[in-house]
Amino acid sequence: QVQLVESGGGLVQAGGSLRLSCAASGSIFSLNGMGWYRQAPGKQRELVAAITTGISTNYADSVKGRFTIFRDGAKNTVYLQMNSLKPEDTAVYYCHLAQTVAHYWGQGTQVTVSS
Repeated sequence: QVQLVESGGGLVQAGGSLRLSCAASGSIFSLNGMGWYRQAPGKQRELVAAITTGISTNYADSVKGRFTIFRDGAKNTVYLQMNSLKPEDTAVYYCHLAQTVAHYWGQGTQVTVSS
């Protein structure tokens, strides 16, 4: 089993910044990558950013140039630096970990951007 613990969400004004963290623990093996998804009220969960073990990254078009994903392999922690936040970034953000044989989700952290 793998446990994912997220932190760093909160309320911020438009144009502000937040950094999300996700620490993974447990039986971490055959790791393919980690990432962040988000789900706004009434909408489907969507990929925000992902990073592979080879540090290749992928971003949603809506966050390119504003968000940066990076990881600390020694700590099995992935971060999402969010700059120039917009009200449309408001959502619950979920950490995701992909292994060859299983996927895991964090409990979610609320990000609210006020206009």
